[in-house]
Amino acid sequence: MSASRRTGTKDELEPDEPERESRDGSDGSDLLAALLDGMDAALCAFDADGVVTHWNREAERILGWSAEEAVGRQGFAGWAVRPADAEEVQARLMSAMDAPGRQVHEFALLTKDGRRVLVRTQSAAVRGPDGKPAGVYCAFSEVHAQIDLERSIALSEALLEDASWGVVLVDADLRPAVVNAAAAKALGTGRTSVLGRPLGELLAQGVEELESALTHVLAEGAPPAPAEIWVSVRTPEGERRRCWRSGFLRLSSPLAEEPVPLGVGWLFQDVTESKQAEQEASLLRFRTQQLHRAARAAAECEDPAEAATIHLDFALAGFADHALIDRVVESAVRDGAEEGPVRLVRIAATPSGAPGPSSLAGGAGLPVRYERGHPALQCVERAGSVRANAGKVGPEERRAWAESRQWPPDTVHALCTALRSRGRTLGAVTFLRGAGRTPFERSDTLYAEDVAVRIASALDLAGLAGLLGEEDR
Repeated sequence: MSASRRTGTKDELEPDEPERESRDGSDGSDLLAALLDGMDAALCAFDADGVVTHWNREAERILGWSAEEAVGRQGFAGWAVRPADAEEVQARLMSAMDAPGRQVHEFALLTKDGRRVLVRTQSAAVRGPDGKPAGVYCAFSEVHAQIDLERSIALSEALLEDASWGVVLVDADLRPAVVNAAAAKALGTGRTSVLGRPLGELLAQGVEELESALTHVLAEGAPPAPAEIWVSVRTPEGERRRCWRSGFLRLSSPLAEEPVPLGVGWLFQDVTESKQAEQEASLLRFRTQQLHRAARAAAECEDPAEAATIHLDFALAGFADHALIDRVVESAVRDGAEEGPVRLVRIAATPSGAPGPSSLAGGAGLPVRYERGHPALQCVERAGSVRANAGKVGPEERRAWAESRQWPPDTVHALCTALRSRGRTLGAVTFLRGAGRTPFERSDTLYAEDVAVRIASALDLAGLAGLLGEEDR
């Protein structure tokens, strides 16, 4: 049914022009009806006398009155509004004829089955060929639908302006199309400079994982839970390692008959500090458990020297690739009583070729050929800890650096800690890491010193047991 009134006379709201038929034989009124019926908003129109001249399908859907029942009626009185409200509603609608621009009103209309529907209307005057008001058109929608739309728009604007989470809208080519302030700050760039650039230009590491997640969302939809992605962000100050807890939403066009992906909505929050705190707490728990297990296992050893190697083996798990125990040739060095250079003898070491338990070295008692200034000698002389690493050099330079210090050739990072017991330095324990591990940090030094205390106690007990054995003989 046409949304406009079909009479023998010309509609007052249509231009005063001769009717022109289109090439397929349909007239202009059919085109107008099709346009009105295809609108997403409910629309009705009144002539200068307040008679309904147009009524589209969306208006019929909301109120239940068809175009045949609505067109030609005098206003809404007696059918679409309560009698008590009819005069006020009609006056507010028709006042748009004398007002500039559009007017917005809210009032209750009646559906065909008698229900009340609160609607929000936008009305404006319709001008005739002479420029004078010839009627009023009124677009309306249910208030809750309008509020839902306004909420959606407000939410979008808030996310893209004020949200503390980073929000990035990524197009189908995986390039940022819209970026909010929080996301631009996290990426270390401006909101406009990031648009259209490949993610690989913004991230030094983690871009493959991020692009894989975006591609998956485009193809399969949003994942059921947030994902934590570690990335390295390029900034003028250098690369920053960050952990972003990310959520993804596939964006599809609401206007297409079939879902057409427009891109991905990527929301993320920087959780680096909390993740690092969790990792540190987990590492501390593990190391505390290792110390406890080592103490229980060492307590069952009859030989104190064997107990020292047990402490070394338990400490090595997840901490280093190799470890060495060197003892001072003179058994111990008292603080401030050094005479001449310190010499160290290897008493235990882990296998350098393949993983395995540490073993006691031979009893020849030959000093290790450490050059002056070696980290192990430094830690004995200082009665403290010394860290060393090969630096950013090539494989051959790293190998030469490790071999010159009498360490396995794959060593890149080293931590030497003094073995202290009863106010004396008994030697040094050295922990070694390869290229696949990070350098030793302050927390690693504290753990190594805890292990060294236990090893030193076992070695001191072994020395006392030897002295007691000699006295018995």
